[in-house]
Amino acid sequence: MKVVRITQPGGPEVLAFDERPEPAPGPNDVQVRVRASALNRADLLQVRGAYPPPQDVPQDVPGLEYAGEVVAVGPRARKFQVGDRVMGLV
Repeated sequence: MKVVRITQPGGPEVLAFDERPEPAPGPNDVQVRVRASALNRADLLQVRGAYPPPQDVPQDVPGLEYAGEVVAVGPRARKFQVGDRVMGLV
């Protein structure tokens, strides 16, 4: 999958496109094909090295807001189905 990653603390010039392995959803998770994302204030502070990213996420990939559609569902996930349009703040 494509990601924007933080190469070092700084301004927008430290962001670079990269490829990462596509994750699989856990038993209670859904996988979302992201169609839109944004960098909010917390993300911009994270890029500058002034805000800790959430614990269980890649530390060099900002982007707490997203919108897209569900492409895979873990076996115990019940609320969403493949094809559902979703948005979130993680």
